[in-house]
Amino acid sequence: MDYRLLGRTGLRVSPLCLGTMNFGGEAVEAEGHRIMDRALELGINFFDTANVYGAPGLPTEEIIGRWLIQGDRRRERTVIATKVYGGRDSWPNTSRLSARHIRESCERSLRRMQTDYIDLYQMHHVDRDTPWEEIWQAMELLVQQGKVLYVGSSNFAGWHIVKANERAARRNFLGLVSEQSLYNLNARMVELEVLPACIDYGIGVIPWSPLGGGILGGALQKLTEGRRGAERTRQQVERMRPTLEAWEKLCADHGAPPANVALAWLLRNPAVTAPIIGPRTVEQLDGAIAALDVQLDDETVSELDRIFPGPGGAAPEAYAW
Repeated sequence: MDYRLLGRTGLRVSPLCLGTMNFGGEAVEAEGHRIMDRALELGINFFDTANVYGAPGLPTEEIIGRWLIQGDRRRERTVIATKVYGGRDSWPNTSRLSARHIRESCERSLRRMQTDYIDLYQMHHVDRDTPWEEIWQAMELLVQQGKVLYVGSSNFAGWHIVKANERAARRNFLGLVSEQSLYNLNARMVELEVLPACIDYGIGVIPWSPLGGGILGGALQKLTEGRRGAERTRQQVERMRPTLEAWEKLCADHGAPPANVALAWLLRNPAVTAPIIGPRTVEQLDGAIAALDVQLDDETVSELDRIFPGPGGAAPEAYAW
């Protein structure tokens, strides 16, 4: 496994991040435990979750916690990333990024996961109502207490990343070390400003939905073969049929499953640390790991740019001189 540094830190993580959002929903707890065990066997040490993931009455963090306490150095071998912002009820101060909610949410995540520290604590969304001085004061306290090691963001705009890290620098605090963004061949808006900001500040990019909700995972072929799919997926396939026909033909010519080509395209980008994969079964995990062996040459990447044109590069050159 070719481990990568998470942004400008010395923390080494696997080039694929195991997403656990399906655990307790699509994947039952026992299967979730098997997936996590298999991930470690394959060398995947980077797991992502959130305080709001999971089925009613079965938070994903609790599933992870019951797996961690089984021993065999599971906790020591795993880099755990979770999130704060959303809440599980509508009562005031049970969501967003107030110092109070950050503190309480962290304590609950630690209890659910039955651990005494979180490797990467990510803000799930920007909070426009809470000043950065308050947010960073709360995060600094968690770091000082040893409950959080690194802080990251998710779904931030480029200027949010800049503002957050500039405010952190004033406090002599490390600030954001990662950004988790929607990024895939069919969703490339972050190339305008988010990726350039992350590169400039030494922030690792962790793409979520690398398969575009399944549309890049061979959706056209699956529907052609008569497999059932969600109505929304079927409608999207019809809207994108010419694009998907060209996409799946390119993958067939390359001799690799579409899902693995989509992951390989992200992994080729030096700004990307680790795309998040969300397998529902061990077999899906075993299939995803093969993406690490897919090599895309410049000609293939140029063809992908033709099929899925991005915004034209970084701003402002993407739309100005």
